[in-house]
Amino acid sequence: MPVLTYLEAIRQGLWEEMERDERVFLLGEDIGVYGGAFKVTEGFLERFGEERVIDTPISEAAIVGAAIGAALVGLRPVAEMQFIDFISIAFDQLTNFAAKCRYRWGAGVPIVVRGPCGGGVHGGPFHSQNVEAYFFHTPGLKIVEPATPYDAKGLIKAAIRDEDPVLYFEHKYLYRRIRGEVPEGDYIVPIGKADIKRPGRDVTILTYGWMLHKSLEAAELVAQEGIEVEVVDLRTLLPLDDETILSSVAKTGRAVIVHEDTRTGGIAGELAMRINERIFEYLEAPVVRVTAPDTPIPFSPPLEEFFLPQVEEIVQAIRWVANY
Repeated sequence: MPVLTYLEAIRQGLWEEMERDERVFLLGEDIGVYGGAFKVTEGFLERFGEERVIDTPISEAAIVGAAIGAALVGLRPVAEMQFIDFISIAFDQLTNFAAKCRYRWGAGVPIVVRGPCGGGVHGGPFHSQNVEAYFFHTPGLKIVEPATPYDAKGLIKAAIRDEDPVLYFEHKYLYRRIRGEVPEGDYIVPIGKADIKRPGRDVTILTYGWMLHKSLEAAELVAQEGIEVEVVDLRTLLPLDDETILSSVAKTGRAVIVHEDTRTGGIAGELAMRINERIFEYLEAPVVRVTAPDTPIPFSPPLEEFFLPQVEEIVQAIRWVANY
């Protein structure tokens, strides 16, 4: 089975979907001639032409608005945000229009809005954010964030085939650092299904994105102390896979939630409450969060490192709940 980077897996999924369905087209800033800021769409213009790979003006509102209009007349647009931070400019169209179309008059809006999220590359407060929580509160949207090349390809294909708007967050730190086996040909990873990346009996970690890899590293470290951690990769943030999440925590009795986003109003709070409301009697310890602090992400490399959750913090949280 071929080994691809995370970025190559996204590119392969996009390419195959454009080959499979002529209604699929791409639009975004510098995605054509330049091949995208991170080169995800390099070579697409030459293969699919300028009617299906469209360079747009610098206007995220126009990109998403055009995508919504195209979807409503039967096309399958994939809109790229050069950095996912800029998706906030299209917030109204996504939350007040695309997300509510099916509820208001039964019209699905099959668009994908994808873009690089997260820190670790010293991009500063406007190019390193994790914006999932802004949209997590909006019924009608779906949110996915893969952490491995296999999931990246399978989820972009599932997102493009979905009949409703999907936000596809891809972590830029993983683009060229994470490699993995990716099947050739067609497969999808179902939206709404989490995955147990490491089985365990003592503590459950719930996480996604870059933090999956830090959590797996932390799990390896505490395994040397006899603590077996089950690491659940959420993969889809909206809707959450309650069955996998709750069954894992009920089994271990202890939960640590790890995400790169800031703490207040983050997804960890919702996860903790679902555990509290539905399986409180199974808990052996309080649910613990490991997150970034409530501050904009710094530009300075040492400050950014301090801001981002680190493996040692996850290890300490695991030890605390294991020994509670």
